[in-house]
Amino acid sequence: MASREAALERAYRSFDEGFRERLAALVAIPSTSQDEGHLDDCRRYLADALQPWLKGMGFTVAVHPNPEPGFGPILTGARIEDPSRPTVLLYGHGDTVRGLDDQWSEGLKPWTLTERDGRWYGRGTVDNKGQHALNLAALEAVLAERGGRLGFNIKVLIETCEERGSAGLRRFVFDHADELAADVLIASDGPRVEPELPTVATGTRGTWHFDLTVPLRQGGVHSGHWGGLTPDPAVILSHALASICDRRGKILVRGWLAGDTVPPAIREVLRGCPVGGAGEAATIDENWGEPGLTSAEKIYGWNSFIVLAMISGRPENPVNAVAPDARATCQIRYTVDTDPSTFEAVLRRHLDEHGFPEVRIEKAGLRMPASRTSPDHPWVQWAVRSIGSALDKRVQVIPNTSGGLPGDVFVDALGVPLVWVPHSYNGCKQHGPDEHAIPATLREGIGAFAAMYWDLGEAGTPNR
Repeated sequence: MASREAALERAYRSFDEGFRERLAALVAIPSTSQDEGHLDDCRRYLADALQPWLKGMGFTVAVHPNPEPGFGPILTGARIEDPSRPTVLLYGHGDTVRGLDDQWSEGLKPWTLTERDGRWYGRGTVDNKGQHALNLAALEAVLAERGGRLGFNIKVLIETCEERGSAGLRRFVFDHADELAADVLIASDGPRVEPELPTVATGTRGTWHFDLTVPLRQGGVHSGHWGGLTPDPAVILSHALASICDRRGKILVRGWLAGDTVPPAIREVLRGCPVGGAGEAATIDENWGEPGLTSAEKIYGWNSFIVLAMISGRPENPVNAVAPDARATCQIRYTVDTDPSTFEAVLRRHLDEHGFPEVRIEKAGLRMPASRTSPDHPWVQWAVRSIGSALDKRVQVIPNTSGGLPGDVFVDALGVPLVWVPHSYNGCKQHGPDEHAIPATLREGIGAFAAMYWDLGEAGTPNR
């Protein structure tokens, strides 16, 4: 007789006996959306790799052109058994960041899955091929255990432009809202709070970008004749940045923040939440950022200011001249507790008040909005119980991941609650060379999704 335990056993067996090879085939498709010439690879990933797999599980599948010309296609699929049963939407993205082939460690390549020191290396192993492929493999196991039925309905959307800000996705989802209607989005991206601790995130931080520029003259002037007499744009820009953020990373533009500290409800959710597993990727400095906040509160409940790049003169070939201009490209990672539409005006006022009228704000705008479902939402709590019982572990709930995802699109267009269940960790080096997955974390992930998929076919789901 079919059972939850047997479904989990099937899922673990499928992971142990073939998932690595399946993931290797997906990684081998160089479906980066950030390098020119790979648009066909993005199409191939959807049409040749995912479409047959989904059709084999009884999905009706289509690959659609992106409504924004020049951007990657979008796959949708649906498997409807009974409209009276819950309908889940599974999201993922098949595009990756650029390969950075020449920057990987010796013996590692972005488009070849390589096992080394207990890790699986390759571009997309965690962001996001490995994560959505794992969820599909879990679905396959539950479908087999129930003899070809699930007991619920599932829809799939896999885009190929997430690494370019999910261009076209909002328009596509609004245009196909009836087709994509669901009770809940349950998907995977980003890291767990620690590699060994199952995590449920209920949203994501957003990103707001801008450049600060100090354009003073048409060209550089002799440093001997003019140094000490004419303003240096790099010095002005450095002091402007120092007025925005202090030496220890505290944001000084307080109008960018929701108040003096994390909202009480969010602080309670994050009580005792660890942050770890960075490995050699980076180190956590407890004294960096907003004083008085825990590490979890800083990245899951607070805004952060980052200088992504800055330049003045010609660093690759300096000349003896006072530079004509300086530029810094900056970013704010923000939570839903703050309003990004006010950020530019607040910054302009701050710069003027601190004596920097010559510093311009350029290219300011929202790249990806923040999103959040209440951590005590019935679907969130249902997922926590399902995962916890299957893995026999505590599940950490966070109000949003530290990174960005297009969850806002699905909230705005479909009105669905968000349940993100990540299978990665902070030190996985996504977006850089040597991206990798931890097999043990992936294996727990397939068990978590097999449990949820089984429980969706039983009584006791929210609103049913």
